[in-house]
Amino acid sequence: MRPMRPSPTHATSLAAVLTLAALAGCGGGSATGSTARAAGATNGAATTPVVHRSHPAPIARLRVAGSRRLPAAVQLPAVAVVGGHLLAAGGLSAADSSVPDVVAVAGAGVPAPRRVGSLPQALHDIGGTAVGSRMLLFGGGSTSGSASSVLAVSPSGTVSTAGRLPVGVSDSAAATIGSTAYLVGGYTGSVPLRSVLAYTPGQAALRDVARLPHPLRYAAVAAVGGQLLIAGGTDGEHAQRLILRFDPASGRLRVIGRLPQALAHAAGAALGGTFYVLGGRTDASAQVGTILAVDPASGRVRTAGALPKPLSDLGAATLGGRIWIVGGRSSSGAAQDRAWALAP
Repeated sequence: MRPMRPSPTHATSLAAVLTLAALAGCGGGSATGSTARAAGATNGAATTPVVHRSHPAPIARLRVAGSRRLPAAVQLPAVAVVGGHLLAAGGLSAADSSVPDVVAVAGAGVPAPRRVGSLPQALHDIGGTAVGSRMLLFGGGSTSGSASSVLAVSPSGTVSTAGRLPVGVSDSAAATIGSTAYLVGGYTGSVPLRSVLAYTPGQAALRDVARLPHPLRYAAVAAVGGQLLIAGGTDGEHAQRLILRFDPASGRLRVIGRLPQALAHAAGAALGGTFYVLGGRTDASAQVGTILAVDPASGRVRTAGALPKPLSDLGAATLGGRIWIVGGRSSSGAAQDRAWALAP
């Protein structure tokens, strides 16, 4: 976990300048008019009361349906599904060192997890998601600070450069809607960020599309039904409870609910139209093993099972009707060498 020195107030003002102005030039393009205006944007989250449906949509409780042993223990990997393969990239080793590994965890033609590629440098805390037939990796933490690379990984593990961020960013989370990747929050190495940025391959620059109500790192994020769901995270000092929903069509970001307790370092995944928040840890750095199911329409939260053990800093993605969780950090602080399949 990276240091949490900046106060939320200080971080918010700097993030507006660093993220909305500097990050707008990703990919070598110049800032657009909409990005230039974003420094003064007031697209905050609405705080209208949450209205629950009288008959909530049914949810699926999840259970552990299988596991696989990884080539090595890892926490904080970026995880995504490309070409029918579940890939995990980077992370921290059992010795808390960044790793460059790209591992095929599951999928067609993957009888057992194996290393299939290597990043140009060892990274952890990468914002990772799949767009089309490639896994996109935004920034990440390294021994020299937050990285500014945008990398593309093929289903076979081939890594190429897809662009560059004007400033290094780590501790972000990403998800994809259509052909656009959305990057939520993050950390520059000194400042936690409060931006939601959109990146469409082939376009010149990242676009600022929303402002979070506070700086945010290590949030649980997933795309559900064309909406971006965001839960928990830390503002740099304290874990958070808010559940947010961003609608790309309207550009509106709303608070739709609250977690039962403040959580950061959880994973997010979507299955059957439900947003699942998996594990995480509290302000007291206590790992939790609860699986929470969030109704993306109402924000209602229900318990939907338990992880095989309390875990934080795990990766998660959906493949073949199952949510796969990869690695993580246990209550003892140990990185995990397993991937588990969670099935309804």
